Amino acid sequence: MLVPPPSRLPTVAALAFDGMSPFELGCVVEIFGLSRPELRVPWYDLKVCAEGDEPMRVVGGFSMRAEHGLDVLASADTVIVPGVADVRAPVSPALVAALRQAFERKARIVSICSGAFALAAAGLLDGREATTHWKYADLLQRRFPEIRVNADVLYVDGGQILTSAGSAAGLDLLVHLVRTDHGATVANAVARRLVIPPHRDGGQAQFIQAAVTPVGEDDAVARAMEWALAHLSESISVADLARMAHMAERTFVRRFKAQTGTSPLRWVISQRVAASLPMLESTGAPVEEIGAAVGFESPVTFRHHFTRAMRTSPSAYRRAFSATR
Repeated sequence: MLVPPPSRLPTVAALAFDGMSPFELGCVVEIFGLSRPELRVPWYDLKVCAEGDEPMRVVGGFSMRAEHGLDVLASADTVIVPGVADVRAPVSPALVAALRQAFERKARIVSICSGAFALAAAGLLDGREATTHWKYADLLQRRFPEIRVNADVLYVDGGQILTSAGSAAGLDLLVHLVRTDHGATVANAVARRLVIPPHRDGGQAQFIQAAVTPVGEDDAVARAMEWALAHLSESISVADLARMAHMAERTFVRRFKAQTGTSPLRWVISQRVAASLPMLESTGAPVEEIGAAVGFESPVTFRHHFTRAMRTSPSAYRRAFSATR
């Protein structure tokens, strides 16, 4: 959890650079740069940083200028690198030095998509598991063989260092940061504002298939997912979901995987874990009752899947994030 001195807001520094795509930086600004007084928690002080003070060209035909330099990036509580201009080009020594300085200060360092190449160039990923966009994964592994590159996940939370796959997976990681700092209730509120799912497990597969599923098939899968969310406390099988989608089981599993990047049962498990988070935070109900309320057959099963998804136990999560603590 990010805990700055009580006299100031936690600072988040995001890197801007010439030739960047605006989407990933826009995600950072949307989540950390907007004032959110309705959440009633200390929000973030966002700083957009760059190596120089010259206007930077942005993909899409416009330019921007950052107000802060790499000295501010090096001194922030959280540093976010939303990409690099060229995954095959060397990373500037100034940026490498700033990232290393931030790391030595114990700052939380985050990459989105190709930003992993900057962290790798600074030596911050050596000996660690990390991810990037699937199309860059092989190159990242070849250029930096000391890294354990995992191209099959949305994001990797390594504690001080966090990396994500491309574009929308960056949003998942950024919401995960909010959840880590402020708990599930606040993260869910931010996700609702963005109209995105409040929790996708970092271990969920990246969406690699290029084919676009026809609209009617999307609607059928979405209908089954909506039904499942309304019946999480009940037993849910693949057969049940396929029936709600009016599909044969094998067809449903194939189309569900194409649309979501994961299997139906793994998705149901992740939704059950997500549903348990606000209950752990806001109620004093026993862990066993919460597990049963979200559909896990036994406390052992609940603890197993919760720990696998959240990298902590339900009881430890409650101690960290309970609103009544």
